[in-house]
Amino acid sequence: MPSVIKAAVDCERFGAEGITVHPRPDERHIRYRDVYELKEVVTTEFNIEGNPTEGKFVELVLANRPTQVTLVPDALNAITSNAGWDTIKHQERLKDLVAIFKEAGIRVSIFVDPVEKMIEGAVETGTDRIELYTERYAHDYYINPEQAVADYKRASELAHQLGLGINAGHDLNLDNLAYLKKNIPSLAEVSIGHALICDALYLGLENTIQLYLRELA
Repeated sequence: MPSVIKAAVDCERFGAEGITVHPRPDERHIRYRDVYELKEVVTTEFNIEGNPTEGKFVELVLANRPTQVTLVPDALNAITSNAGWDTIKHQERLKDLVAIFKEAGIRVSIFVDPVEKMIEGAVETGTDRIELYTERYAHDYYINPEQAVADYKRASELAHQLGLGINAGHDLNLDNLAYLKKNIPSLAEVSIGHALICDALYLGLENTIQLYLRELA
């Protein structure tokens, strides 16, 4: 409890434009079998994110053929994602993975920090999109919003010039989301989990989803 499947269906019914799951080997966030059940009911965009070097992740993604797979280099002992890929050091491995997923008709996004050389490295892998890791933006937003978004703005402009789609995620909330969207007009997608659920405890799930959509309008 609560039912992950019912929650996904309700989120879509309330206006969510996609469902993101992050299965880990210890299944602490979502169970592998949940992914198969979600595949049967999700009617919007289905995004599976995770570390492709751990457990059964690649097999799970290929078996379910989501709209998008987001490759995240989170370690087994990490509480949550805490860094983007070194797309230069791991370029050959990422190239192989991107090719496997794209051959299966799955759009690929690579989780990266707002560092220009990492974005350039991401282009070389053949990925369709990048997902900007926004923890630092979210932290610094309350200190100096303009300074907090500067690296992300530069990174997104470069990515857009290089033909990459731009996603973003981590620690985004009702306070900082609209400002990020304003400064990254080419932003295609954001993944929001923790803050949305926190808000839903007080505001209700349907109302919370509508509030987040309004921030992105």
